[in-house]
Amino acid sequence: MFHPTLIDITEKILTTPHYTLSSDASCELARLSEIYFMDVMACADKIRNHYHPHRVFTCAITNAKSGFCSENCAFCAQSSHHHTDIQTYPMVSEPDLLDSALSRQREGAIKFGMVTSGYANTAEETAQICRAAAAIAQTRMGVCASLGMLSPSTAAQLKASGVTRYHHNLETARSHFSAICTTHDYEEDVETVRIARKAGLEVCSGGVMGLGENWEQRIELSMTLRELDVDSIPINFLTPIPGTPMENRALLSPREALRCIALFRFMHPQKDIVVCGGRGITLGDFQSWVFMAGANGLMIGNYLTTSGRDTRMDMNMIRAMELDIQTHC
Repeated sequence: MFHPTLIDITEKILTTPHYTLSSDASCELARLSEIYFMDVMACADKIRNHYHPHRVFTCAITNAKSGFCSENCAFCAQSSHHHTDIQTYPMVSEPDLLDSALSRQREGAIKFGMVTSGYANTAEETAQICRAAAAIAQTRMGVCASLGMLSPSTAAQLKASGVTRYHHNLETARSHFSAICTTHDYEEDVETVRIARKAGLEVCSGGVMGLGENWEQRIELSMTLRELDVDSIPINFLTPIPGTPMENRALLSPREALRCIALFRFMHPQKDIVVCGGRGITLGDFQSWVFMAGANGLMIGNYLTTSGRDTRMDMNMIRAMELDIQTHC
């Protein structure tokens, strides 16, 4: 039998326009006994299908500038504060960025993101990204960029070049951020999201699950994203990278990871929720369950410094779930 609280929350989300789940109700939902795991999945799937009926979008990224980052994010292989065995390189050329976008498009991605390491880009690097964005926009793909902190002028420049969506993760809750990063303030990340929105860009912002945060802090992050009215919420799971402070942190169990996705779906019924990095190592054979947990988006291909799954396997998985794959933005 379904838990009464779960039934009540689900019915309100499905029938009451603009209903928002309170922090207390979210905590109650997150703390439901494991015996209700399948019930939570079923309700999250029902909410997803109500607002995103039988439809999944796919996106892909490229690491356009790797390593040498001045920030000390504890999970990140690209930080200059850590000693990791990753490939480092300066900004990738515009033709190579376009080639990468075309390759991901052939594999099925409808959105393509250019990601650079570091606190922020130089004016020259931004101009290079803008030229690449203008070329990629001609492919009819959605053009995304993740370039660190933004100024209003840079945001406007990106918008004018054809970038449609800006990606900037908050990573975790404000109350947990000092345990993850100490080289910049949380409010700087929040302000970058605000700047992107003010410039007319769609915003993709989420975080990494499994950084030592508790359920209350996951809800805190989710509430902040709601206040910022982001368009898309990427959910990543920690991949412990040798040489980082989190190299020995245990992975989330597949069930806890799926409950994280479900929690964000309950709290953001109408938003895009896309599952990204750490999916394979955390979920393993349960990767197809992300849709039942509430996700309506999937990042395909490789991530920034880690490998993803064969894209054909992901596309076949989506079809096997009898979901429609979006073919354009």
